[in-house]
Amino acid sequence: MATLFLVRHGRTQANADGVLAGWTAGVGLDDVGRKQAENLGGRFGTIPVRGLVTSPLDRCQQTAEAVTALDGRPEAVVDERLGEVRYGDWQGQPLKKLAKDPLWKVVQQHPSGVTFPGEGGESLRSMADRAVSAVREWDARIEAEHGPDAIWVAVSHGDVIKAIVADALGVHLDQFQRIVIDPCSVSVVRYAPLQTFVVRVNDTGSDLAALVPPRRRRRRSRRGAGDSDAAVGGGAGSGGS
Repeated sequence: MATLFLVRHGRTQANADGVLAGWTAGVGLDDVGRKQAENLGGRFGTIPVRGLVTSPLDRCQQTAEAVTALDGRPEAVVDERLGEVRYGDWQGQPLKKLAKDPLWKVVQQHPSGVTFPGEGGESLRSMADRAVSAVREWDARIEAEHGPDAIWVAVSHGDVIKAIVADALGVHLDQFQRIVIDPCSVSVVRYAPLQTFVVRVNDTGSDLAALVPPRRRRRRSRRGAGDSDAAVGGGAGSGGS
């Protein structure tokens, strides 16, 4: 099975100011975000990345550039399905103001029932559906092209990654607010034939090379149920044999 590294973009001034940027044009990384992206690039230094897909928004593309900067890395491909939630009238508003809106409590407690108000406002369910479809399609494509040991990266946004992780964990979208995804964090997912493995969530500083699965012995000519089996007792970890 391929391995997906989900990366949230680095910090922006909107993040620092507590403003819901959404699809606002021109929101790029601030000084802290650029440093975060630089450090991220270093963490990916020895990872054999076979594909990189990103949200079309500037802050994600700038973060993706840190991963593609090394020689031999594939160019980033834009997929709008990894774009930010379309927050409608909430876009550009301070979070402290939005927290007084009655809809805020619904977003916190019953997000699967929320559609953001105003022109172009999107439902969180629709966002989750498009994002999960995107990563599952890309995962299958990259594995078909580069084999079951392929590693690829998707750069997206906090709520989008939370929805993808919730799906991978098999929990209802109404529980996705329990998941924390910080700027420039890395979460790792593997889609096996019969189930999905969540390897890491919201990692902001560990050695990413430790998350690369060991290359498998090529004794089987086809994927079997073993690819979907969890290690009873916990196993030896990513570095185990």
